[in-house]
Amino acid sequence: MPSAKKKRVAVRSKSPYADLAKELREIAVLSSVGSVIGWDQETMMPDRGAALRAEQREAISGLVHVRRTSRKLGDLISASESWAKRSGDAKVLANLREVRRDYDRATKLPASLVAEITRCASLGMEAWKDARKNSDFKKFLPWLKKTMDLAREKARCYGIPKPTRGAPKPEVYDALLDEYEPDMTAARTDAIFGPLRERLVPMIESVAGSRSKPSEAPARVRLPIDKQKEFVRRVCGAIGFQFESGRMDESAHPFCEGIGPGDTRMTNRYRADGWTDALGTAMHESGHAMYEQGLPKDECFGQPLAEAISLGIHESQSRMWENLVGRSRAFWKWGRGEARQVFGDSVGRASADDLYKAVNLIRPNFIRVESDELTYNLHIMLRFDLERAMINGSMNPRDLPEVWNRRLKNDFGLTVPDDRRGCLQDVHWSAGLVGYFPTYTFGNLYAAQFWEAMARDLPKRDSLIERGEFGPILAWLRKNIHAHGRRYSAEDLCKRVTGKPLTHDALLRHLESKVRNVYG
Repeated sequence: MPSAKKKRVAVRSKSPYADLAKELREIAVLSSVGSVIGWDQETMMPDRGAALRAEQREAISGLVHVRRTSRKLGDLISASESWAKRSGDAKVLANLREVRRDYDRATKLPASLVAEITRCASLGMEAWKDARKNSDFKKFLPWLKKTMDLAREKARCYGIPKPTRGAPKPEVYDALLDEYEPDMTAARTDAIFGPLRERLVPMIESVAGSRSKPSEAPARVRLPIDKQKEFVRRVCGAIGFQFESGRMDESAHPFCEGIGPGDTRMTNRYRADGWTDALGTAMHESGHAMYEQGLPKDECFGQPLAEAISLGIHESQSRMWENLVGRSRAFWKWGRGEARQVFGDSVGRASADDLYKAVNLIRPNFIRVESDELTYNLHIMLRFDLERAMINGSMNPRDLPEVWNRRLKNDFGLTVPDDRRGCLQDVHWSAGLVGYFPTYTFGNLYAAQFWEAMARDLPKRDSLIERGEFGPILAWLRKNIHAHGRRYSAEDLCKRVTGKPLTHDALLRHLESKVRNVYG
């Protein structure tokens, strides 16, 4: 009896929050296995391994879902909430707020649906790769239909909010968008995108009518792929990506995967006449990767405090390094010398100003990831409109190529030559990522606001970049963005860092300045 009594006292004295942290870490470790095999599928898996990989990913996602929706986890959350109210620790309370949100959402999804979504994504991705390679939309259509049906079913499980007086009517799409950008809705996205589009279109038209025609030639020099890889690694290491805790490989569609503490992976793609495109993509993925490496995963892996706030904030980090750093004149004053060391005279004859203008040409492009800063956002608005229509039922997936091509003609004046350069260019829908696309433009907006706020703390930022000293920029991001994890919402973080809510003003100031500098 005495020993049993002591045991009960020991259990009561232990914090339920510590038990919760342990459970969350175990779930995160299991989930990271799924991340590794997902990365492998896009980089190294043999083609004939697709069927087994679908089963593997389905099995892992099922196990993770069971753990994420278990009564044990629910009880630990409830006990920790009661304990935390007495502690008054703001970080703990914020952590539990997000844990509760995740749990309540996860428990709304049946395990069978989660498994089916995962299996569809795995097989659908392989179908997309084949369809894209052969530019044959019909091969991917059955998987697109199934993806949209499953996404719609998932949204209904999450639940559509009831209409409130004076507010726009909620949509099925809102539940999917909320998964990637919490608290965002389709109506609010429209309200943000509308004014931005109104300013971008005449700006693009003014560039088209400009007499100044900078040369693209410095960016289209044909260079050996092995040298491009060497240059990309040199730049990514210089801006702060820790290769000892990560790696860079190749894939059809570049991506970043934050697998866990000490393991962040990204991919890139190359072509002989696209060395600056490869650089831009690598800096973009490095931005994502450095965010993942900057989150406090060593201390609280599996907890919201060690996770990204939203994909809009995640994208702000990638777009900042790709565009605000990598497409700046200051960067090319440094980058030209680095390029000369790797490529020799192949690019050495081009001045820093020549390179700066070559990577900032405003020119409509079929391909989203190869687009300039102005037209890129129109690409995102296109995809937002189309996936929203497919989910809401106002557009049949079979009509996607026709509607896509018509919109490209109207928005960009381009005639789409084939599906590969049209509606099959993005991996997102094949992977089941419906509601993801708007976060790219949110990222551009957040990045511009953060960049202006950073300038107040780093008034000599351009001089640092010209010398290749990127550490102070990364340190600022570590302190103001990365360190917080999900402690604040995206909007609250924006207000905390910039003093303002999300707005298009800073991005437009940046773009207008860029157009003046490049086109006069």
